[in-house]
Amino acid sequence: MEIPTTAATTATPQDRALREAAKELEVNFLAEMLKSAKLGEAPEAFGGGAGENQFASFMRLEQARQMTEGGGIGLAESLFHALKERIDD
Repeated sequence: MEIPTTAATTATPQDRALREAAKELEVNFLAEMLKSAKLGEAPEAFGGGAGENQFASFMRLEQARQMTEGGGIGLAESLFHALKERIDD
């Protein structure tokens, strides 16, 4: 049985590192977008206090990470190809 080759299995260590960096950029971008959408903020009337506000950023970051791992918005892939093109030239 032959294992199919994909971009992930044939990528160089540099490509894998570049792809991971691009994914982290997308994660941070999405986390900021979720913050702008006020996701995770406590309602004023029934808030969870200072602790909830402090840890809301962790929740947004993890949600953004899950979104990116699920395909995201395509930003990581675009960044990867743009950076790869600059390296290869």
